[in-house]
Amino acid sequence: TRTMKRKSIFFTFLIAILALGLTLPGPAAAAAATAPVLKPGSANGDVWDVQYRLNVLGLYTDTFDGVYGPKTAAAVRSFQARYGLAADGIVGPSTWRALRKYTVNQPEMELLARVVYSEARGEPYEGQVAVAAVVMNRLRSDRFPDTLRGVVFQPGAFTAVDDGQIWLKPNNTAFKAAKEAVRGWDPSRGALFYYNPKTAVNQWIRSRPILVKIGNHVFTS
Repeated sequence: TRTMKRKSIFFTFLIAILALGLTLPGPAAAAAATAPVLKPGSANGDVWDVQYRLNVLGLYTDTFDGVYGPKTAAAVRSFQARYGLAADGIVGPSTWRALRKYTVNQPEMELLARVVYSEARGEPYEGQVAVAAVVMNRLRSDRFPDTLRGVVFQPGAFTAVDDGQIWLKPNNTAFKAAKEAVRGWDPSRGALFYYNPKTAVNQWIRSRPILVKIGNHVFTS
């Protein structure tokens, strides 16, 4: 019947996708596709979000007013030029995707600081930045979830999530370290994992190529 033929075509298409190793877009990609296009004259909370993200990178230094004025447009163009996008000063799907990959919003900044504080308080400042950098490296990697929250709460990813320490209130140093990592400082040398060799029992993580040791943490690829 016609219905059976449609089902057959659908399953053939699905099998082809799986055979090619293709995946459906993640939450960040889906959100970017449906996010509103922002341009001079726009005025809403999404503009405020963009202003915050660009401020974290040091590209926007004016008031967070939610109004897409000339200074916001200039900051967007600078961001687009930095990440190889068409520098048109308009926040469309491709710019939204890049913003969600290379920057964080305000709640994500707090979550990143929580990771730093709960996983690395007491470590050298460079080591705290390195922990935040690992989170950002995962966010930018195709091997991990494409949202910061997804990276942090991926099952088994961080000890502090498993034992509840993630909900400790981060200090100013943790926020500073998180911000530096978002801005591009990566003392971990591109690491995707880290562990404390004095306490780690997982043999797989110990088998990873070591990139650098900072304080009590070993950072690996």
